[in-house]
Amino acid sequence: MTAAFPFPRRAANATVRADPYGTGRAAARDLGPGPSAARTGLCTAYIRGMSTSRGRRALRRWIPNQHGAWAMLVVPFLAGALLGGFDGWHAVLLPAWLLAYCAAFHGQQYLRLRRVSRNPRAPRRHLAPLAGFGAAFAMCAVPLAAAYPWLLIAALCAAPFFAVNLVYAYRNDERATVNGIAAVVPACGMLLVSDRLGGGTVDSGAWQAAAACLLYFTGTVLYVKTMIRERGSETFRVASAVYHGLAVVAAVSLDAWLAVPFVVFFLRALALPGRKVRIAVVGAVEVLCSLLLLAFIVCGGLFPR
Repeated sequence: MTAAFPFPRRAANATVRADPYGTGRAAARDLGPGPSAARTGLCTAYIRGMSTSRGRRALRRWIPNQHGAWAMLVVPFLAGALLGGFDGWHAVLLPAWLLAYCAAFHGQQYLRLRRVSRNPRAPRRHLAPLAGFGAAFAMCAVPLAAAYPWLLIAALCAAPFFAVNLVYAYRNDERATVNGIAAVVPACGMLLVSDRLGGGTVDSGAWQAAAACLLYFTGTVLYVKTMIRERGSETFRVASAVYHGLAVVAAVSLDAWLAVPFVVFFLRALALPGRKVRIAVVGAVEVLCSLLLLAFIVCGGLFPR
């Protein structure tokens, strides 16, 4: 009579690997298909599958998993470029900006994991992406700084906010509201940089556009918390609703046409929290809201030059 096992049997082609992290469990390591599989062509398919899987894992380790950050990085940049006019240097500034974010992300993760992780290999996984993105950023940044030295001043203005992010990363509290807002400010400031690079001036409306982006993306910090991490918090729901109501008033003071997108943002902050909405849907809604704001800033004739 066969005994009943409380756990699944190991495959014949798997070995037990000692657990170095003190979890008390041994991990089975797949050694691939058995010898007979070579005659059926399964080995080739297995190797290809393993290569693809490893490539995907490596890509996930390199690309930051903060999906909501990409709209915050790209939308203000595009708004500034469209308001100030596209220049060839925008094709260098955009990758430099995104590479700087990727390098900063891995630097913060290295700092955080050095302090909180018991696995010594965990922080080291971020060193190669940090070096790679940092080197690529330098290749873009050096010619930019040589052609436009004022970009160094813009970088210095962003440095204090980056320092705040480092502090929160070290504390393992990256999801704090203050930390999120600290990341929003330089991202929206990139609108001014992009506008200036294209020939924009102080009175071109870029400041109003940057303020509109700041109002919106600050609101997303609160709103997304009500949808995910603080889903059951009445305090966050009220705070988000109050902020978005005040943001409508502030946006109208910039330009009356901005009432349209900001009323939409206000309604979504009232209607969606508390509902069972998938995270992917939450992200998709925010992308659409970002594009709506971009359209009203650039195409709505809100800020005549």
